[in-house]
Amino acid sequence: MDLKFQVEHRCPETHARAGRYFATHGMVETPIFMPVGTVGSVKAVDPRDLEEAGAQIILGNTYHLGIRPGIDTLIALGGMHGMADWHHPILTDSGGFQVMSLAKIRKIDERGVQFRNHINGALLDLTPEHSIEIQEAIGSDICMVLDHLAPSTAPRAVHEAAMQRTTRWALRCLAAHKREDQALFGIIQGGIDHELRRWHVDELCQHPFDGFGIGGLSVGESIPEMYAALEVTAPRMPEDRPRYLMGVGTPNDLVEGVARGVDMFDCVMPTRNARKGGLFVDGGRRHVNIRNACYRDMRDPVDSTCDCYTCRHFSAGYLRHLLIAKELLAYRLLSIHNLRVYLRLMETIRAELRAGTFAKFLEDWRRATGSNSALNA
Repeated sequence: MDLKFQVEHRCPETHARAGRYFATHGMVETPIFMPVGTVGSVKAVDPRDLEEAGAQIILGNTYHLGIRPGIDTLIALGGMHGMADWHHPILTDSGGFQVMSLAKIRKIDERGVQFRNHINGALLDLTPEHSIEIQEAIGSDICMVLDHLAPSTAPRAVHEAAMQRTTRWALRCLAAHKREDQALFGIIQGGIDHELRRWHVDELCQHPFDGFGIGGLSVGESIPEMYAALEVTAPRMPEDRPRYLMGVGTPNDLVEGVARGVDMFDCVMPTRNARKGGLFVDGGRRHVNIRNACYRDMRDPVDSTCDCYTCRHFSAGYLRHLLIAKELLAYRLLSIHNLRVYLRLMETIRAELRAGTFAKFLEDWRRATGSNSALNA
């Protein structure tokens, strides 16, 4: 599709930037956090909850949707937009994460990946071409190339081989991709090896992808190692295309990622933590557990600074009661809160960038959170 990404504001003291991405189903303001809807829904919440929380774009997963409901049903139901009644942009992962996470039930070679799927053991033959076929059936606004993801602890030779295979698979995806209303992003690999990261950026970014993901981070390395790898990767990527840090992370990761030039993020953390009682408060600067006894009789909201539906209507004590009682409403209300914290944080970051005050915001954030993540680049 035609390039439709515009950078409108830059921070002169960091690599942070704010812009707009014009997808088929609407405009996305960047930097942005994307809630994860692996099997066609963001767990425990509905589209109205997402819209009220400020979501502009959500994710679906190629591996899971390719297994169930499958290509034929996806097409019959109007893709993920139609079946989920979501009228805003969608991004789909390619199944590359499952190359690592489901290593015990897959075989990988140059042709692609063969899975014995986790539902009934049936064979899924996921080649780069089939990954594109599934994503075109899903109808996402942005689809990702199939990549070979290796754990960060793997030897350098493994990362180099996976990186080179990712390039070859990416070019096969580029050749197979036919939908003109759907963008295709490449994925940068290389683990935490700075030389490999630089090499892969230079190799992959010469090809006509609509944007680029940064893969292979938050998969076992330390936080300083992740930030250091990000520093040598994101600023080297093309200025005129979106940069997407895949599967990351905490609110602090979002702030530090923006400072290093990232435009897009996704992570299951806000909804997964919510279902276990873990809540982000104070704009994402702190994390608490609503199961703790100190919340039992609390009549105030869990976060008086939050404007979400949950905090506007319900006490911390009631939320704790629902969670302890395993009432389904607890998962919805707690997920709404965490999603709103993440999305409001991104709104704040965009406002700071537009106002030219992001560097001061970053300094204040680091002081408040006790982080020491000054950029080396």
